[in-house]
Amino acid sequence: MHSLTRFARQGSCGLIASLMLNNACALANAPRAVKIPPQPVVPVPVLPLPNKKAIISGALYHPDWGVFNTGNNAASGFGVTGGYGQARWAEDWSALARTSPAVRQKDWFNRLKYIRLNNNGSIWLSLSGENRLRYIFENQPQMGYAGKTNASRVLLRNQYGADLHLGEHVRAYAEFIYGVAGGSNTYGYQLGTERESLDLQQGILEVKGRLLGARMGVIGGRQLFLDAPVSMQSPRDLTNVQETWDGFRGYAIWKRFRLDVFDFLQTNKLPQKVFADGTNYNARLYGAYTSTALPSFEFMGQKSQMFADVFFLGYLYSGAAASIPTASPGGLQKGSSRRDNIGVRLWGNAGPFSTSLTGVFQGGQFRPAQNSLHTRSVRAYAVNATITYNRPDWVGKPGFGIQADIFSGGSDSKQSGSVGTFATPYVPLPYYNDLSLSLTSQNLIGVGPVANLAIRPDMQIKFHVPVFWRANTQDAVYGGNGKIYSWRNNLHGGFTGVMPYTQFSWNFAPHWAWTHDIEGILLSHGMRDAGAREGVLYMQTLEFKF
Repeated sequence: MHSLTRFARQGSCGLIASLMLNNACALANAPRAVKIPPQPVVPVPVLPLPNKKAIISGALYHPDWGVFNTGNNAASGFGVTGGYGQARWAEDWSALARTSPAVRQKDWFNRLKYIRLNNNGSIWLSLSGENRLRYIFENQPQMGYAGKTNASRVLLRNQYGADLHLGEHVRAYAEFIYGVAGGSNTYGYQLGTERESLDLQQGILEVKGRLLGARMGVIGGRQLFLDAPVSMQSPRDLTNVQETWDGFRGYAIWKRFRLDVFDFLQTNKLPQKVFADGTNYNARLYGAYTSTALPSFEFMGQKSQMFADVFFLGYLYSGAAASIPTASPGGLQKGSSRRDNIGVRLWGNAGPFSTSLTGVFQGGQFRPAQNSLHTRSVRAYAVNATITYNRPDWVGKPGFGIQADIFSGGSDSKQSGSVGTFATPYVPLPYYNDLSLSLTSQNLIGVGPVANLAIRPDMQIKFHVPVFWRANTQDAVYGGNGKIYSWRNNLHGGFTGVMPYTQFSWNFAPHWAWTHDIEGILLSHGMRDAGAREGVLYMQTLEFKF
């Protein structure tokens, strides 16, 4: 704690969204939405097709950010918004005020999405809700390291929000959560991410307006933060309780350039009591993100749009996630860490090809908890790339390509000099590489094919078959939630294993989605000899949203 305080003084202050989105935007002659690499995002329930009058300048139930509407609004920095958003406050249902009563009445829940509170409609309220039932089965969780077999978890998440707009420049949003969890041979419930008594999940106040030719705003309070590469930070949607932050962000969006600055402290989800969530002062996320929309161009007869992003993400944290391995198998050196991530990302579409290339240099320091040991510098890196060939004119509108990742490793026998292991303490997206979280984005090389197919308009299927190696055989194997495996005595070779993954999703009715995720864990001889166990994960999710 004291070492982290010293550090703080040194630190710098879909796979599927709405299946109706593209058709609706075309009706309004909106700018064509640019394809992006398949984002393995939990499916969003299908919305009823809105009337033309409900669509404003290409924005469907979210503010119109111009070219930054790309990727179902992901380019804006507020997450995917295909009708319903990853962050529900990123939605804007004021378009319903301009639809006829006959159209609004086609969906009963429309009466909850735009509630006029004064005569001219400048003050209005929007209500949202989610009920999600999830079942997870793992026969060898954490490759056998969890000490459980045939673990079954049943998770029920209930989230309800209210978005109050006070004129054009001020709005407030509050979201409440209640999470229930049970099962057999369970593990991990003590972390505060599975069970949650009634509490404030998000609570923000936003002040916004136009200044210097840009749409600007400041958002303060407890909130989801999604303006970072999915390989580095995510909303932690695998469990009942998402990752939220206490702090502020300021944004400015011009016609072809945007800027986001932020400074957050992690929400503390413990103790598990009613309205007991506080702030974790031992975990901080801060920095700035910029994105430039490059000039549009034609390639292979198709309109193309690329974005160049430059960003700085600062991590400041202690606890289990900050520990590093020692030379002794199973040994850990405790401490606190500051990670300074300087990165660039080039992404978008070039004709039928969706591309994303991210490079990050990670500097900073590791400060051992034991005062007699010297502070060590951090010198690590990550490179992430995806390219997908999309054919919407073929049956099933398939996309297929390849994803490759390198997250640098260090040396567990090296107890001085720089730390070379890349760190991602704030929940890299599990769907990105490994759904089971058996492995995480540290000391890891992964490469494998990706594919997606629309069996029919309301059914989607996705495949990913990554093959993994350790980036440095002198370093440990790392798992999710800050886990460092003790398998080192007999561990040999860099090859780790293969984890084939399939996701099938059916939006069987408006507001409803039913998803099945299956992952196999096939390990190398070296991993099995060291004590790791092969297994399978099956997850079924039934979700209702309004």
